Amino acid sequence: MSLRGVVIWGLCCVGLTAAVVWFQVRQSRGPMPIPGSSDFGAMAGTADGQSVEPLFEEVSKSAGVDFSYGSGEAADFYTILESLGGGVALIDYDGDGLLDIYLTGGGKFTSRTAHGIEGLPGRMYRNLGQMKFRDVTIESGLSKAGFYSHGAVVLDWNQDGRSDLLVSGYGGLVMYQNEDGRRFYEVTGEAGLTDDRWSTSVGVGDLWGRGKPDLFVCRYVDWSFQNDPVCPLRGQSEGRDVCAPQNFGAVPSSIYSLEGGVYRDHWDELKPATEGKSLGVVIVDVNADGRPDVYVANDASPNWLFLNEGNGQLRECGRALGVSVDDSGRYNGSMGVDATDYDGSGRASLWVTNFESELPALYRNAGAGGFAYASQAAGLGRLGGRNVGFGTSFFDYDNDGWEDLVFVNGHVVRHPVGADVRQQPVLLRNTEKHGRRMFVDDTQRGGRWFRQTALGRGLATGDLDNDGWPDLVISHSNSPVAVLRNRGVRASEGGVQRHWLGLQLQGRGHRPLAGATVTVQLGDRTVTRFLRGGGSYLSSGDPRVLIGLGEGETVSDVRVRWPWGEEQRWSIAGVDRYWLLREGEAEAAAAAGVAIRF
Repeated sequence: MSLRGVVIWGLCCVGLTAAVVWFQVRQSRGPMPIPGSSDFGAMAGTADGQSVEPLFEEVSKSAGVDFSYGSGEAADFYTILESLGGGVALIDYDGDGLLDIYLTGGGKFTSRTAHGIEGLPGRMYRNLGQMKFRDVTIESGLSKAGFYSHGAVVLDWNQDGRSDLLVSGYGGLVMYQNEDGRRFYEVTGEAGLTDDRWSTSVGVGDLWGRGKPDLFVCRYVDWSFQNDPVCPLRGQSEGRDVCAPQNFGAVPSSIYSLEGGVYRDHWDELKPATEGKSLGVVIVDVNADGRPDVYVANDASPNWLFLNEGNGQLRECGRALGVSVDDSGRYNGSMGVDATDYDGSGRASLWVTNFESELPALYRNAGAGGFAYASQAAGLGRLGGRNVGFGTSFFDYDNDGWEDLVFVNGHVVRHPVGADVRQQPVLLRNTEKHGRRMFVDDTQRGGRWFRQTALGRGLATGDLDNDGWPDLVISHSNSPVAVLRNRGVRASEGGVQRHWLGLQLQGRGHRPLAGATVTVQLGDRTVTRFLRGGGSYLSSGDPRVLIGLGEGETVSDVRVRWPWGEEQRWSIAGVDRYWLLREGEAEAAAAAGVAIRF
């Protein structure tokens, strides 16, 4: 990006932050009517009239993955704690080049006291290949219940080349260090992560430009059994239901830098002007200056966008750049989050899943002018705001070179008015209509699982069998996890073979990759992909870059701009395989069997 462009982004943030005071503060999460709304996810028919050959097959049982996240709702305490659910982390913990699956466990209640909140252990499944997994929770050292857990993120916190695991929840964080590719040991105290406040999603990236895995830790509200109001059923004077977040105060999030092997929180130096009840975070370079920025999804409060100005300065510019509220000036109940170049502009646009009666928000990156609210223009108005959205991801499930969308849904209260507790997931295909990129419903073609309802929460995308077609793992509250194998679209597209290119980046000294940008030249078209830290909701997906080539069989040029600005170029010898691109090395290497690093 030119110096002029960087300056314009900076001036936009500084100038407009003081001026934008017009947005409407919402006092409740009551229904907000949306013109022309309909139940988009349940509509009959398929995208562009395509066949109903299923895109995904639910293989959890045959794969050997049989775990359920526990929320504790059986105690009938109606706590806001039980509404958040759990996440999924895809991790190559044994370094064999296959993505393993870690699932957080949640918790239960035995009394209305702090001691009555008990954690349930998560589960680690080792990938044996061919879509078969084995439960290795005990032998990997992860069978301890610990605390009431929500999220998990993969990182290499001590930069030894092995993937570690950071788990979040009610009670703070737990860091598990990978010792030898077989077993984890808890090192939370040694890492300096002893803050016990309620934590949700975590993003990892080199925020200070020192090559270290810094952290953005989302924190939620100040609920406890000492601060546990009785909230009636909506519209009734009797009965009880889960309280809304407006009944609680926000807990400040944390921005940690890794200094001398210990994490230090810089929140008091960098905190924004507005409070946030934070649930989702993605770290990505939004303004093409080579530095990783931070976008945060806040529940019932304005979303944040921290622009990275270097030298440890993160300036919050969400309202100024148009990504903190919707097109009516209202802040939403935001949960899941992701970023991609969905329209071929070469820029990272932002996406957020929201509460019912609120459309999910697509913010198109317009360059130096900031962002434009694009949900309606991209065809998302037909979603109708009927769902409570959580885990989400951009991914090119049909390998046509354009990133599609998936998100899962499920209510947070026991007795919603005019809505179901269990809700359908939504699958959207990125296509061109009316001269622009739009998303059309492909939910029915997704397969049997997509036509069912659930309490969807965490979601991670990744190529579990290394066949070049991205798969899905979804965590549900109080019901089994779903593993969805991508069947490819070859059978349903007249037998046309679609090709792909997989890229595994490895930074010098195992530094974090969030903020890196990959561009691939496909004939006369340039495809741009962004390395992200965090994303989705409480989850951590495949760190590799998977690019669909359609019917193309060659790639002429691959470029990587590493975080903090250095750029490299490679020639790639073949497609339908993964390549390893090492920072500072001129030749791409075959990545088969090489450890997947984060």
